[in-house]
Amino acid sequence: MITPAFELTQDPDFLTIIIKVPYARASEFDVYFEGEDFKFYAKPYFLRQLTLPGRIVEDGREKASYNTDKGTFTIRLPKEIPGQYFEGLDMLTSLLAPKKSRSAKPLIEEIAASAVLSEEEEEEFDWEIEQTPYEESAESTLPLQYRYGFGNLQSGVFQRLQDELSDVIDVKDPDQTPVDERRRKRLAAEAAKFEPDHYLADFFEDEAIQHVLKYKPWWVDAHKKMIALQGESHQEHDTHTFVVFSEEEREQLRKFTNKSYLLDKRRRHHVYLGLIDILLAYCYEICVNEGDKNVESSWNVRKLSATLCWLESFTSIHDVLVSFGRRVLCYPLHRHFGLVTRAFNDTVMILQLGKAAVLKCLLDIHKIFTENDPAYILNDLFITDYCIWIQKTKSKKLAALSESLQKTTLAKSHIGFELEELEAAAVLVQEEESMLKAAGTVSKQQLPSSESETSDSEESSSTSSSETEGSDSDGRESSTSEDGKINSLQGTLQAERTAPLIDCNGLRQGTNTSTFEVSDEKSKVSLQSTSVPGKLVEELEKQMHTAIRLSEQPEGLDTASCILQEKEENHVSEPDRFSKDTTGKANFLEVSSKTNPLLFLCSRNEDE
Repeated sequence: MITPAFELTQDPDFLTIIIKVPYARASEFDVYFEGEDFKFYAKPYFLRQLTLPGRIVEDGREKASYNTDKGTFTIRLPKEIPGQYFEGLDMLTSLLAPKKSRSAKPLIEEIAASAVLSEEEEEEFDWEIEQTPYEESAESTLPLQYRYGFGNLQSGVFQRLQDELSDVIDVKDPDQTPVDERRRKRLAAEAAKFEPDHYLADFFEDEAIQHVLKYKPWWVDAHKKMIALQGESHQEHDTHTFVVFSEEEREQLRKFTNKSYLLDKRRRHHVYLGLIDILLAYCYEICVNEGDKNVESSWNVRKLSATLCWLESFTSIHDVLVSFGRRVLCYPLHRHFGLVTRAFNDTVMILQLGKAAVLKCLLDIHKIFTENDPAYILNDLFITDYCIWIQKTKSKKLAALSESLQKTTLAKSHIGFELEELEAAAVLVQEEESMLKAAGTVSKQQLPSSESETSDSEESSSTSSSETEGSDSDGRESSTSEDGKINSLQGTLQAERTAPLIDCNGLRQGTNTSTFEVSDEKSKVSLQSTSVPGKLVEELEKQMHTAIRLSEQPEGLDTASCILQEKEENHVSEPDRFSKDTTGKANFLEVSSKTNPLLFLCSRNEDE
């Protein structure tokens, strides 16, 4: 048989049950209802039993209809007490729970289950776990295994899942690690992970964080609607007014197996406080990603919840808030105290909306972990049991829990990372930097006068340099004129000299000791000043690196040598020293017998 999909709604006088039975034989169906029991059968669907939260009656006003297009049965049943509010119609898993056996001798009996339920209804929760002195237990022959999971009901799970351990939780070997040691290791790991630079960067540059803080999840609007209806006469309202479950969520509720949890007072406290811790992490994830899921969603939820990541068992609400605040400032991308406050306020709103809102959040967490390969273990350890357990929780318990949470305060000084001191020091540094910048601005405003002085000095230096260049050019012109006079003087002296003429090509092969070198450019300039044919000029430009070697030495001097080299731009023409052969033969240079003033004595042999 197939359990059909169904949902329940109500108005003041009737309870409406909608059952989806596609491809069923509508001509053959059976409906049974009496008191709190309801059963339905239409082959191949069988709704074995619904345990209703209130009583219904058969008085002729009941009605049933079938929609062939949608394949749904709609059954309206009158309430035994008109105007009665049926609580928990969305808690489908608890509605599917079989009724307790009415046999005088039940095969399985939950010992003290009714007493626990009555105790929960009567006692006033203070949300603080009683402190008991530590007693050292005697060593056992068997290895001791510590418990964890929902209500600390499980142990030995990670002995079978060692490969998945490091990807899911941070505590090593949880089966052999007591709760106190887990807490010490967790605090040490958080202290080592905290980075002041990252925190201060998010503190001062918080544009992205301020943007995500503006996001409003679905529970904000639902909470506003609930506040708006608080002034009305009816204090209790249908959860459909504020919280709506999707078809996928309803299907998940139908898949859960109903369970009963026997929890003592201490374990119930652990469960409630663990619920706050998980909801805080979930609210952070929804806020920073603005309701969208990504590959980091599973990591965010389990990493920020010490209940999931370190299998922590808290003893007070304040401890839960401190742990969550520390982990927000240590692990995720956005590490801002404003996100801690935002998650705190969102969790208060969810608890005030009742168990339907809490269940919707838990179902979303269950889906996130189901889609992540290693995190599915946390569903088996915590989330599935929370989804089943919350459906049976009294709404006034959640209301009391939300009130206690709202009264609890969390300051930066409680976190333990000296946040206020870090912020104060960073503010002082910023003030000093701003003062230095202001001083730099003032000094820049005083720069124009000094710059004018600098420009004046530059102008004067440029003027002096121009004058120097002018004088240099004048000197070059005067030297050029003097060279012209010298050349003319040499021309008059050539007639007195009867020394043999030396071929220009032979000058390169001379072996005399005294040597003079005349640069190519000077020869080029001097050749251009004469009437030598163009071809000869080109030939001389290529070949002439002339050296004049003297066979005679002046009296009173040892063998002297001087090499005269001048730059190309300073060459002086010597037209009188060259003669032109009218027959087209080579040109010759005649050496004067007197000392040439252009020749400078460079060195003596004895001085070398």
